[in-house]
Amino acid sequence: MPKVLFVEDDPFIAEIYKKKFESSGFDVLNVTTGRAVLKEALEQKFDLILLDLVIPELSGTEVLRELRTNSAYDPEIKIVVFSNLSSEEDREECLKLGANGFISKTEFSPSEVVGEVNRFINQFSEQGKNSLRQEKAPEDQIKNGKRILFIEDEAIFIDMFGKRLRDEGYEVTACHDGVSGLHAALDGTFDLVISDVMMPGMDGRELVMKLKEAESENNTPIFLFSASLDDRDVQALIDSKIAERVFLKTQITPSELTYAVNDFFKSQEV
Repeated sequence: MPKVLFVEDDPFIAEIYKKKFESSGFDVLNVTTGRAVLKEALEQKFDLILLDLVIPELSGTEVLRELRTNSAYDPEIKIVVFSNLSSEEDREECLKLGANGFISKTEFSPSEVVGEVNRFINQFSEQGKNSLRQEKAPEDQIKNGKRILFIEDEAIFIDMFGKRLRDEGYEVTACHDGVSGLHAALDGTFDLVISDVMMPGMDGRELVMKLKEAESENNTPIFLFSASLDDRDVQALIDSKIAERVFLKTQITPSELTYAVNDFFKSQEV
């Protein structure tokens, strides 16, 4: 049973989310102040801290800074910021301070937040397994020389999915938005492009169409993935044949994406 420290000072909102998490099999402790977060983080072990930024006594950024700089706290503790303050500057500041992820309160319903938290926990688990695999058996890593362009605006996904692909032996170049991703794709020679669908500047679908228009002879294969597409959108992308594969972020782990990449390259060798 995943154990979550949920930081929310509004009792009505806290009760709604606590019930949602518990009905989904989570063990949840709700605290309302920054000092309470630090106290519980010292005394208990949590799979994840879901941290609001606007809380009494200490702000969320002050709590985050203390958790990441004070050696009394577990350096491996996973912290996902959950806040109405969700500008690009807010996200970047939190990630620089050591947050493992960011969920905007305005973009997800309570049920969707539970799904996002579950996805984060699964990905953190995968990340741990990948690190252990690399430490124990580096001689088993695949060395295939394939080059992958990974286009994704969220740093945590670049870290987790990109690291897993590199552990497998792929050379991975990462871009944080569609415009720089398109330039990199046109300037370099890649064996596969993996792109998020929803990104600032240029979304994945527009990027793919521009890339296809620019490539006269060498059609680079493309995988798309997204956290927001419904089944009809996914099927429409598949039917359009603009991408080789389409994945939902909520339904795929870094290892599963890597297995799909391996299978795709193997099929190209036949």
